[in-house]
Amino acid sequence: MPEAISRHNGGLMQISSHSSTLVLGIESSCDETGVALVEVGGSLAQPQLLAHALHSQIDMHRAYGGVVPELASRDHIRRVIPLARQVLEQGGRTLEQLNVIAYTQGPGLAGALLVGAGVACSLAAALDKPVLPVHHLEGHLLSPFLSADPPEFPFVALLVSGGHTQLMQVDGVGRYTLLGETIDDAAGEAFDKSAKLMGLGYPGGPALSRLAEFGDAQAYKLPRPLLHSGDLDFSFAGLKTAVLTQVKKLGGQPCDQVWADLAASTQAAIVEVLVKKALKALDATGMKRLVVAGGVGANASLRQELNAACAKRGVRVHYPELHLCTDNGAMIALAAAMRLQAGKAQARKDYAFDVRPRWDLQQFEA
Repeated sequence: MPEAISRHNGGLMQISSHSSTLVLGIESSCDETGVALVEVGGSLAQPQLLAHALHSQIDMHRAYGGVVPELASRDHIRRVIPLARQVLEQGGRTLEQLNVIAYTQGPGLAGALLVGAGVACSLAAALDKPVLPVHHLEGHLLSPFLSADPPEFPFVALLVSGGHTQLMQVDGVGRYTLLGETIDDAAGEAFDKSAKLMGLGYPGGPALSRLAEFGDAQAYKLPRPLLHSGDLDFSFAGLKTAVLTQVKKLGGQPCDQVWADLAASTQAAIVEVLVKKALKALDATGMKRLVVAGGVGANASLRQELNAACAKRGVRVHYPELHLCTDNGAMIALAAAMRLQAGKAQARKDYAFDVRPRWDLQQFEA
């Protein structure tokens, strides 16, 4: 592979427009260790995912009912190097062929982020390759560009990832305008906390969604907070409280159907708010393209309702592939590659690093 990076003053690196660029991406922000190889530029029409590998810590954390940060960090240390070897072998590439090593700088768990950052910078220093820190949410935001049906700029993005629920206007790489966000619990937290109240274990969101398939979504009249607020902000704390109230009313050991009905009603409330706010954002911006990204974007009910509503309005909806909805290295490698390609970032041979556990996407600086 021809060298796709040229040296600039101060050790800065920038992609050459005449060659393809190979990016190794490392994700370690929470409870998944992800490593991937993405190639971009040159004769490629769009970014190409060559290989990716992911290790989930769900089984380890299940015994504690949630993520234990110290255990998460230690497990990242054990997993990241073997995963890197795996993707290089699967992608048919060598360490020497890498052009850039990208890593998640934030937001996320501080200790977990430090593992990925430390490995990325150490590996880059040993290979004399540049590094590029990546914003975790930008990775989610751009992840649909690796799908079979990639979007085009501009679009409205519904980011529903873990503790984040946001609506963004996306005019291009690094050109993001916040339209609305949650003022308390995010949609993912509403799923997880409601599931915990129902005794569904960890991770709660997927368990609640599976149970909801067998329930009546009209069985319980649960609130839709801020649905008619006139703005594009979200709030799900009140919904969680309403679920708690219903659980207390049920008492004892309700039958499986009762839990299924409550799960279905909870999911319906969350989905209705997300769909109607997304449609309102499309109306406010006049756009005809919607991107949905993040873990909750894998929810089948949300996809069904959004697809139906957007079809009536002539709006195209784009999602990441299902296996790329969760945290993964592919989205980190992709975000780095697209930033470099768009001239929005310069990789650096500067191996001092820090992490940013709390980091607003609009404050992101390359």
